[in-house]
Amino acid sequence: MTPLVRIEDLRVRFRTAERTVHAVNGVDLSLMPGEVVGLLGESGSGKSVTLKALLRLLPEARTTMSGRMAVAGQDVMALGGSALRAYRGSVVSMIFQEPMLAFDPVFTIGEQIAEAVRRHENADRTAARARALEMLDRVRIPSAKRRLDAYPHEMSGGMRQRAMIALALACRPKLLLADEPTTALDATVQIQILLLLRELQKEFGMGVIFVTHDIGVAVEVSDRLAVMYAGRIVERGSARDLIRAAAHPYPRGLLASTVHGAMRGRRLDAIPGAPPDLAKVPDGCAFAPRCRFADAECVSRRPDIVRIDAGHEAECRRLDAVAASAEG
Repeated sequence: MTPLVRIEDLRVRFRTAERTVHAVNGVDLSLMPGEVVGLLGESGSGKSVTLKALLRLLPEARTTMSGRMAVAGQDVMALGGSALRAYRGSVVSMIFQEPMLAFDPVFTIGEQIAEAVRRHENADRTAARARALEMLDRVRIPSAKRRLDAYPHEMSGGMRQRAMIALALACRPKLLLADEPTTALDATVQIQILLLLRELQKEFGMGVIFVTHDIGVAVEVSDRLAVMYAGRIVERGSARDLIRAAAHPYPRGLLASTVHGAMRGRRLDAIPGAPPDLAKVPDGCAFAPRCRFADAECVSRRPDIVRIDAGHEAECRRLDAVAASAEG
């Protein structure tokens, strides 16, 4: 089967008058049709930048991109003008982290969803409004007909997030990009949104790339996980493999620093230090300054990718030492 998404050696640089930030540093990622891949990592690891690169939403005047990105057979780097506008929304759509900022405050929710349908499907006003109502029903917004004429500020955070999902799915995209869509919601609403997303993903047969820094959320929605650090994917594999047998010290550290009920009365095992300054990308492993297994070669030379099992690989030259520590 041909991958829906294929990213090869993606690199993204942001230029300012004072410095250049190396936000993404050679990402390789693939996604099959109907699959959900979770991008996991701390803030600043390059997750959201990778999604925005796929949608070509990064400011061209300050951004340099290289590598290859293909979605549904289209060369994303080569798109421009009307082809790029058609690609956004009909082929790839995105759920943003904060729906209050994603919606235009001066238009109703129904107008904004209908506008997307009219733009991409050449539908008339009546048909577009009917699709908007259908989508609000699909995402289980109560009194959907009345909510069509509501403005974003008239809805709660959870309702706005559901409306954002309705907008993103209105044109039946092949690929959905979800950028931490539940971060601002309370725990109860968060679970509802996650279950809804998974249900709609299966119903529409979409591929999904889901960005989060929450391991529990990533496991809930993902078939495979890719863990990012300093603009690179340091480990990837099935959600089951990474949760039960993470090999790289960084995802191991993320798992160890996750709070759960059995930890009452125990000190949290946090990862020491802080992520690197991406204006000064290190020559070797970016995680080395925070890693208790690092040696001189880790600092001076970037590690190769090591295959652990079918579909499970990590970028680390000290995997044996990490595994031995866990066994001991």
